[in-house]
Amino acid sequence: MAEDRTQHRIAKLLARAGIASRREVERMIEEGRVAKDGIAIDTPATVLPSLAGVTVDGQPVAAAEPTRLFLFHKPTGVLTAERDPAGRATIYDRLPKDLPRLVPVGRLDLNTEGLLLLTTDGELKRQLELPATGVERSYRARAYGQISQAQLEELIHGIEIDGIRYGAIDANLERRTGANVWIEMTLREGKNREVRRVLEHLGLRVSRLIRTRYGPFVLGDLPVGDIGEVRAADLAAFRHTLKAAARQRPAVPDVAVPGARRGAGRHAAATRPPAEGARGAARTPFGTERRPPAARPPAPSSPRSAAGTRPAAARTTPKPAPKAAAPIAEEPSVTPARPPKIKRQPGWAKPKPKSGPSRSGGPRGRK
Repeated sequence: MAEDRTQHRIAKLLARAGIASRREVERMIEEGRVAKDGIAIDTPATVLPSLAGVTVDGQPVAAAEPTRLFLFHKPTGVLTAERDPAGRATIYDRLPKDLPRLVPVGRLDLNTEGLLLLTTDGELKRQLELPATGVERSYRARAYGQISQAQLEELIHGIEIDGIRYGAIDANLERRTGANVWIEMTLREGKNREVRRVLEHLGLRVSRLIRTRYGPFVLGDLPVGDIGEVRAADLAAFRHTLKAAARQRPAVPDVAVPGARRGAGRHAAATRPPAEGARGAARTPFGTERRPPAARPPAPSSPRSAAGTRPAAARTTPKPAPKAAAPIAEEPSVTPARPPKIKRQPGWAKPKPKSGPSRSGGPRGRK
């Protein structure tokens, strides 16, 4: 269902209100935790003009306020989670109590420190986390071991570790301090424990990891455990750049468009499964796919249709049915009788030769 200008899906509205990300809101709806006027909502595709009358866990949801973004210097030894079953400290134990409800953008491991973005808008969180958005993250790692700049430069082509493919990483060797090295790494995907796994794959043992930048937002001299807020004008400018980058990314169509250049869409057409009941997919000279019309359902009385062959009704040119042979007992076939052969008797004269050319082309006559 297409959304209009005045109504939005409830998952999007709740994400904007800072309740949770869209995916988390969808899970909450499946668990029956979201209701409208006391009636549980059963699908995240529900379209509403506002959050009036909407409750989450029985609590009314306030209208969405302007988006806010905070920079938090996460210390080591705290979890990026709302609560921990084991009782360990989380980032919410270190945050001031007078802040609005905040959701973290991505995660930092227990022993990873540095810049952690927190926002009131679940939609902004989703945009910053998606690998397709391509927001850069920069880290500084202190590791034990030997590594060269040439080895680090090979990471720009990506690397595969234990069946997991990691994208391009811009890595530079900053300095050596005894047996340790400081490495700066910039990446765009941010898979789980990506920096640690890549460096351990290169034979290094990471002893400290600091995230210094997320997009245009830098850690700077923000003290450990402190939090600062991004100005509204800077946040608006950043969101504008995200939208501009999304418009510049080419969209990949799901189906081939007729009239495309020669060869376009061949890969998509080759990997798309054929339509049910089709005998094969025909191609036009431009590489687009043309689907034959679905075959009509076979007639119940047709023995050939029951065998799985194409019924006679689906043929382009119908052929007349062969005439059934009449039973011999009812209509015996009549063959004209041949005249009996006359047997020559002794004393009969031989027949005279006929006048005219013979069959061989020569004149007739006695030899």
